[in-house]
Parts: sequence; structure tokens; C-alpha cells
Amino acid sequence: MRLNIPYTDHRELEEIAKVLQTGYFTQGPKVVEFEKMLAAYVGARYAFATSSCTTALHLALAAWGVGPGDEVLVADFTFPATANVVVQLGAVPVMVDICLDTFTMDPADLERRITPRSKVILPVHAFGCSADMDPILEIAKRHNLAVLEDAACAIGTTYKGRFCGAMGTMGAYSFHPRKVITTGEGGMITTDDSDLAERIQLLRSHGGKRTGYWFEYEEAGYNYRLSDILGAMGVAQMEKLDWLIERKRALAGELRQRMAHIPGVQLPVEPAWGGHIYQSFVTLLDDSLDRDRMVADLRAMDIESTLGTYAMHDQPIFQRLFGYRSGDLPNSHRAFRQSLTLPLYPQMEERDLDQLAAGLAQVVAAQRSKGRKNEDLS
Repeated sequence: MRLNIPYTDHRELEEIAKVLQTGYFTQGPKVVEFEKMLAAYVGARYAFATSSCTTALHLALAAWGVGPGDEVLVADFTFPATANVVVQLGAVPVMVDICLDTFTMDPADLERRITPRSKVILPVHAFGCSADMDPILEIAKRHNLAVLEDAACAIGTTYKGRFCGAMGTMGAYSFHPRKVITTGEGGMITTDDSDLAERIQLLRSHGGKRTGYWFEYEEAGYNYRLSDILGAMGVAQMEKLDWLIERKRALAGELRQRMAHIPGVQLPVEPAWGGHIYQSFVTLLDDSLDRDRMVADLRAMDIESTLGTYAMHDQPIFQRLFGYRSGDLPNSHRAFRQSLTLPLYPQMEERDLDQLAAGLAQVVAAQRSKGRKNEDLS
């Protein structure tokens, strides 16, 4: 049983065939169509496709003018790309702890870490669950800070009825194969700020602005464009988005029912603000359970699983550059050690759900039994 299988059908092939017939393979009309579909879906004025979510995050921060001497407040429990792009711009990532129920940025810890050098807040909507955005946006407004939403996992996620990626100054999405919709690789930036949009567009393609037949190069920009072939995939995937979200939510609900009796396993929660799309089904294990052993045991049953994601402050690069020590951010540290991602994809059937729940129950029971035996021997 795979961790995830992207859902595609004939529509992706049809849209890609149209591009192949034109011979226009680089960024072109299909990318524009994809951008317009996503912008309309989330309610943003502007959307710019990029080669990945990593380049989207980097481009968004660069367009905002983040550079040496600046601090960016980053949710600590995330994929390294979220913090790497800050380092690549010469700025300092200030790690912020998370709330363990949602795995998202803790607004109280955020407030404590703001300094005069702070420039951007970078919350992460983890695994398809929105961060608690009202207090984050209020803190940003009070301190005159931009908000870049890392919505890599959250296309279609809502917070009190508003779409993630369209609440802050900017949003960034991913279309990696593990996301709800995919283009293979790809990303997108959204914003309502016209000046910022103009700068994003300039920097995305080498810093050049067309004048007649030629370009004038005003900035040392990047090549962060998305090809029209991948844009065509995005168009076909956007048509399925609502159904994919509905399907994943239904499957997550069935998994929750099947796993509710398993001791020591905290299942994903529906936060008070709603809108969880279950891009991934991430559980949190009691400290008495060995997560890494569980991954190995599940794989022996042909059930793929993995960790939730990484605690940035636990990683050697951020410890070496910024002096963090493991455990400095205790909630993120615990999530890094004890989170377990289980399979969830639209093609799953009843027998898959039964196999997954039974497998998890079996490996948990085996570990708890072994733990009791060790206690008796001691």
C-alpha cells in the first residue's frame, strides 16, 4: 500500500496533447489558464505559476525585498524548503514552535519571537490544516509585518470560510505528487497587491520587461517559470479539485472511525475553524511508542508510512548557522520524533482502509506488549 498515488485520468492526456500540437512548450497560454483558474478558485487578484513551491517561496520573499539583516519568522515543523529560502536570501529564519493538535504555528510563541529586525511571518498550513490565521494576521498588522502563507499542502483548505494562501500578503502552493493536485513539479504564488505582483512577474523570468520585440533587463532575476506541459496538467487537475478534497475528507473520516480505538495514537483533529482537507493523514504517537520501529513494521506488512515532517531547529544546518539545539522548540521537537503519516489517496477502497487500520492496531499492540514485558523484567 503506497503512501500516496496521484489521481489522473484522460483529461491530463488531452490537455497535454493540445500543448504538444502547438509546439509551444515553455511558459505559455496553458500556464496562464492554470493561473486564472487557481486565482478565481481561492479569490486572489493575481497568481503566478512557478517551477516549484520552493521557488515560489523564494521568489515571494525576494519580491518583498527580504535580504541580509532581516528576520523571517518560520513555523518550525515543516519541510526544510520553507526555511532554506530564507537562508538563501541572506536573512535569518527565526523558528516558531507549533501547537501539537494542528501541527501549525503557535501564535503565542510567534509574539514572543518578534524583534525590530522581523520583516515577514511565514506560517505553514500543515498537511492540509490551516494555521490559526486571525491572531497571526493581527500580530502582523500590529507589528507592520508581511505574511507569506506556506500553503504547499493546502490548496482548497479554508479558515473560517476563507481560502488558505489568500489571507496574507502572499501565498505559495505546491503541486508535488504528494499534494491534492499535482503537475509533477510546480508551484504558484498568489497576492492581491498590484505592485508586488508586478515585481513577482519581473523577477520570475530573468528580471526582463518586454519593450516592443525585445526585453530590457531591470533586475538580476530568476528562471522560475512553469512549462506549458505542466500548466496543462494543472488545468486538468483543477477540474478535479473539489471532488479530490471531498473524497479525501470522506476517507479520512472512515479512517478516524476505524482507528478511534487504537491506544496511544492521536488522530488528526478538525480544528475549531474547520476546513481541513487531509492532504496527508498525520497522527501523533505517545512517547511510549517507537515511531521509527513502527514505520519498519508497517512496511513489512506492505504498508508505506513515514514521519510527519521535520523540526527545523533539530537539523544540523540550522544548528550550525544559528545556534539551535535539539529540543529548543519542544512541541515541534516532539512532533518530529513522534508523528506518523499513514496512506491516504482517492483510489483507496474499503479493504485498504481495513488493512491499514488492522495493521496499525497490530504494530501498536506489539509494541505495547513488549513494553509491558520489559517493565515486568525490570
